[in-house]
Amino acid sequence: MAKITVDERELYNKKIEPYQERVAKSLEKEKNIQELIHRDSSGLAYKKLVLCDEMIYVSTLYMMMNTLSLKILSIKNNDVLNDARKTLYKAIIYLEEIVSNVVDIPYSELEVRLSEISNTPLEKRYYQIRKLGLSIRLLIDAFGENTKWRWSFVELEGRFAVVAKNLIDMRSAAKDYFDPRSLDYDTTVYYLRLIKKLLEKSAAAYRDRYELSTRRLDDIRMAINFLLAQRRLCIATGNVEEAEEIRKKAVVWKDKMEADHKAGTSK
Repeated sequence: MAKITVDERELYNKKIEPYQERVAKSLEKEKNIQELIHRDSSGLAYKKLVLCDEMIYVSTLYMMMNTLSLKILSIKNNDVLNDARKTLYKAIIYLEEIVSNVVDIPYSELEVRLSEISNTPLEKRYYQIRKLGLSIRLLIDAFGENTKWRWSFVELEGRFAVVAKNLIDMRSAAKDYFDPRSLDYDTTVYYLRLIKKLLEKSAAAYRDRYELSTRRLDDIRMAINFLLAQRRLCIATGNVEEAEEIRKKAVVWKDKMEADHKAGTSK
């Protein structure tokens, strides 16, 4: 790798100044909203939606700094990428605080949580989830395949899949999905397709992390939970045959988990 010159370093520092200023302003905005929440908890869930959006924006600024580093210095800036990673976790946490981080949360509990953001249109929720998902994908691509965060990203994407699922009212969605006259028909169809894809991906990713890295039972359990969530979604959208195939897969994975656990405890 060629040595970075003083001129290149100065040029890079100059180019990232506007992004650093925007980051500082956004983090100050986050602080102000948090202080407002502390003084007045009314509209708490809506404020957290705003905070999530702000963190998505901040993560893109960090990733732009990395892009400039690659362009000007010909090296990846792991510091700003790590800041982007932490910021996207914060974005997800803000959503988790609204709709929880539980894959199989009972609808009765989720219904109460969703009522707190009932005035946020489905289209707006879907758009926010798409933005968050794109930012996560850009971050993972920026780190590259050989990053030390490879298996950590399984959790990041898994938690993202959960909030994406929990942010939609599944009872209403199950009706709108079958009613082309509904104003939310198109958004519901696209949103549920996305959720199904995210759940399937996370199930496979947690299974891979179990097999190839951790051998922790909580990873394979999480993989099974994502499968079961995907199965419930298939049932809700009338994909009965696919739901049965997923059920069979979940049984196989559970048998594998129990066999591995038995083998481990007998040593």
